[in-house]
Amino acid sequence: MQSRQDDKGCEDLPLRHSFRPLFLHRRRGNVPRPLLLSTRNLDKRREIAELLGGETELHHPDEFFDHDIEETGETLWENALLKAREGFAQSGLPTVADDTGLEVDALDGRPGVYSSRYAGSEATYADNVRKLLQETAGVPEDGRGARFRTVAAYVDGERELRFDGVLEGTILTEARGEDGFGYDPVFLPEGESRTLAEMGLEEKNRISHRARAFQAFSGWWLEQR
Repeated sequence: MQSRQDDKGCEDLPLRHSFRPLFLHRRRGNVPRPLLLSTRNLDKRREIAELLGGETELHHPDEFFDHDIEETGETLWENALLKAREGFAQSGLPTVADDTGLEVDALDGRPGVYSSRYAGSEATYADNVRKLLQETAGVPEDGRGARFRTVAAYVDGERELRFDGVLEGTILTEARGEDGFGYDPVFLPEGESRTLAEMGLEEKNRISHRARAFQAFSGWWLEQR
């Protein structure tokens, strides 16, 4: 699919939509439209449902199929597109899916597309964080730069669209905070004094990589009426 990319990394999206706050797109009296969120990750569901607001009738894979979609792609975009295509094929509903990776400068961009299974296919969040801290042990503070990158894919049978969100930051030497999930306890966003795990969901959703990708998506989605 041919697409154009704006300066925020959101393809097939008019520049005026990128990273606009959700409340600007809410319109009273509209009937919610159905959308399948193609993920079984409950933490992602909660975050994304909060971002999409009340104008979307959000559906989940459990309603239509019970198999897991293997993330066999070599990039975040390929994995997001695999999940969105399969979700649409199984449900017939417009479908959005995402994949997120943590790119650590000192590790040449790893774990990247393998972030969720960095310590193995059955790894827990804690396992992945433990491996990351082991591999970055001894790296000086000025070499601990990293970024979260989220790529969202939208499929509706006619279009395949891409929306990106990036959050720059630093990998700490120890975990801090009890909220969030994944690598949140060791990721300190640029310009912040608290990790993502030390922020509440509403606060995190104002700055996170996933929030940025889905704000771009929701800005487009809510104007398709």
